[in-house]
Amino acid sequence: MTTQLLLGGMVYSSPAVPDATAMAVTDGTIVWVGSDDVGRALHPDAEVVDLQGRFVSPAFVDSHVHLTDTGIALGGLNLTGATSRSDCLQQLAAYLAANDDELVWGLGWDASAWSDDETGQDHPPTTSDIDAVAGGRAVYLARIDEHSAAASSALRRLVPGLADELGYSDEEPLVADAHHRVRATARNLLTPAARRRAQLLALDHAASRGVVAVHENGGPDISGLADFHSIADVEHGVLVRRYWGEAAASTDEVAAILERTGADAIGGDLFVDGALGSHTAWLCEPYADAADSTGVRYLSEQVILDHLRATTHARVQAGFHMIGDAATTAVAEALEILAAELGTPALASCVHRLEHAEMVTSKQAEIFARCGAIASMQPLFDAAWGGSDDLYATRLGERGGTLNDFAMLAKAGVALAFSSDSPVCAIDPWATVRAAAHHRTPTSSISPRAAFAASTRGGWRAAGVNDGLTGTLVPGAPAHYAVWDVDELVVSASQEGVQRWSTDPRSRVPALPDVSPDATLPECVETVASGRTIYRRA
Repeated sequence: MTTQLLLGGMVYSSPAVPDATAMAVTDGTIVWVGSDDVGRALHPDAEVVDLQGRFVSPAFVDSHVHLTDTGIALGGLNLTGATSRSDCLQQLAAYLAANDDELVWGLGWDASAWSDDETGQDHPPTTSDIDAVAGGRAVYLARIDEHSAAASSALRRLVPGLADELGYSDEEPLVADAHHRVRATARNLLTPAARRRAQLLALDHAASRGVVAVHENGGPDISGLADFHSIADVEHGVLVRRYWGEAAASTDEVAAILERTGADAIGGDLFVDGALGSHTAWLCEPYADAADSTGVRYLSEQVILDHLRATTHARVQAGFHMIGDAATTAVAEALEILAAELGTPALASCVHRLEHAEMVTSKQAEIFARCGAIASMQPLFDAAWGGSDDLYATRLGERGGTLNDFAMLAKAGVALAFSSDSPVCAIDPWATVRAAAHHRTPTSSISPRAAFAASTRGGWRAAGVNDGLTGTLVPGAPAHYAVWDVDELVVSASQEGVQRWSTDPRSRVPALPDVSPDATLPECVETVASGRTIYRRA
């Protein structure tokens, strides 16, 4: 056995040792947490690591990512910084000039954030716009939510019968089935080598942000089976749990899907609907800026019910991508039916997942809590598109201020797991904690401590790990931790009444880095998974 003793830092452990400065790890397991002097006395032969005053926390889990797309965004044409239609096209032209790839895969443009100072500059690029820049090259440019994309004529011609698909337009970005078919064709043009480079780049990046585990959300329409299989073969220190989004109608189909895909569970991005930005989230009432549309429904109520029934009978975790309120209603009604039919213990034992869960009523939250479902949510969505004058308000009007109500869900008893949905938002766990604690609608905020728990223990619970140890720094827990440079540690809460007690030293609440809007967020120095360093800052 080998023991490593970390000394001279600030260790985020339990209320029993809120002022811990040291931690001992033996063969990948935390065996002791406490003060420096006691640590030296208990472990005289240990390898000593001087933390130099740094902060040690449980490592993060990102419960919803798309690894290949994340790597493409990190190493390729990332359009998240584009400020207008012409700027987007200029960035495309520069990339085309510098790269001779058979396919140009760009992503991240968001016309809702573009300047409208000049006519047409706040509109997405058209097919003709792209052709004028790309000539005869295949170009796929995904919107930031990845539920629609602009594509060149050269790429479109590779998809027979495309014009007959739902969501087709000659010039405008493609949505729904038309988008799914173009995306699949573009995906098939990626070489295995390019795909592997992207996956490793994404995992390296996650490790550098203090993340030791990610949940890959794949499916026929988002990543394809070849990509999903290839991720299983990646050797990396970051643990990858893989979800495959395909509906099953029977336990035999559940078994067949698991065997064919090698997935850990069936769900993740199993699309009930699309995204608000692409006008494909399924709504009960029309969009405020598209009065003739309530979005797109990809799954019927019967398919949702059959899938949940089959996976529950098979004791396999399931889940759905649900953003619009109509999509959420369909899932809630299916769970309510099965609660009466199978009993809530059977549902709760599977820990079924609700991906995004942006438009949930208090009544639906009670159903989700009673059935033991966990909401995998993205606080950075609110930071990017919440508020009274941004995308949510544009798409939904007054309804836009009710989205991502973390406080209501937590109060109802719904377990929360936080994620990035990368590359939609960056893998940035401390920014995620900040966004949840400082929601654009203040009453929807939760405390930094609750947000931190949703980003650590919540991620493990979303993966079906609920042993009370994993995701914490207490004796007996796996040594998944990260070391951080921090400016200041504080104890804070989301409400003033809570604040007065939780900041009192008698509460024995361990302190966390300051995540207030103007604070400097922590910088990762080292990430450790099961006692093994998987990232160290140069």
